[in-house]
Amino acid sequence: MDDESPSPTAPPPRGPSRGGASRPGDRVFLTLSRGSGIVLLVIMAAIAVFLTYRASIAISRNEANFLTAFEWNPQGRPVEFGIAILAYGTVVSSIIALAIAVPVAVGIALFISHYTPRRLAAPLAYLIDLLAAVPSIVYGLWGALVLVPYLDGLNRWLDAYLGWAYVFDKSDSGPARSLFTVGILLAVMILPVITNVTREVFLQVPKAHEEAALALGATRWEVIRMSVLPFGRSGIISAAMLGLGRALGETMAVATVLSPSFVFSGHLLDAGGGTFAQNIAAKFNEADEFGRDALIASGLVLFAITLLVNGAARLIIARRKEYSGANA
Repeated sequence: MDDESPSPTAPPPRGPSRGGASRPGDRVFLTLSRGSGIVLLVIMAAIAVFLTYRASIAISRNEANFLTAFEWNPQGRPVEFGIAILAYGTVVSSIIALAIAVPVAVGIALFISHYTPRRLAAPLAYLIDLLAAVPSIVYGLWGALVLVPYLDGLNRWLDAYLGWAYVFDKSDSGPARSLFTVGILLAVMILPVITNVTREVFLQVPKAHEEAALALGATRWEVIRMSVLPFGRSGIISAAMLGLGRALGETMAVATVLSPSFVFSGHLLDAGGGTFAQNIAAKFNEADEFGRDALIASGLVLFAITLLVNGAARLIIARRKEYSGANA
């Protein structure tokens, strides 16, 4: 006996066939979104082409080694700097800043999101936001007038007790205008950025995961270790990369604190060093046409370092996507 009862009608599909992309508003939004992405790619390509073209002019006219020295005579004064030395100063100061800022930022974010009472969480988060609004020149003045004098004692302590390590061996008696001081200053500057992003990620942890861990008898720290930190790992990496981007490109604060010296030295406590952004800001006005091309060549290297760092971060985040409490 054939069953002639009508089968349940399937719900109509959602998509363009139901007018999703055929509506005028959707078409306009799709066009604007696609156009914005294309414009962004065009801008990035234009920046890369400009930097590459001007850098190629400087490299073709430079008689010294690209990695060790660029030579030109702005206003009759010989100036030399090496791309490798600037890359070393930029990367080392940024790594010091990340090593200091990331653990502190994660601790502050956990404190605000999981330990602080609700009545105090909002004011603390607001104070962290205010730190992100402070201009970089103000940080630079604070670093030059307060941080540098007070770090002399720390430098002497590190030299006395950790001087056996090459990096903490202070070979001069000058002020603390070193890459180590710049790294501490950059850590203070990027701390609000990393803290704010990390806090928002921790607040997105599914409550079901935390409640399940508590129901199994886990302590608050075990809940954080087993549920919160694994869920927010990708967010922590993203926040660290945002902070690293600011540290790599910071100009005025570094120029105010650092005593530029284009001599390679692994002693982090010695005065001297240089970064790409600080060197460009200090030398651009006095440089002639070839000198500006050379500075643009150093900017191209900084641009490439930034792209490599962000690309590596995206690969790390993509590999961590298999664990996500939000997908449960």
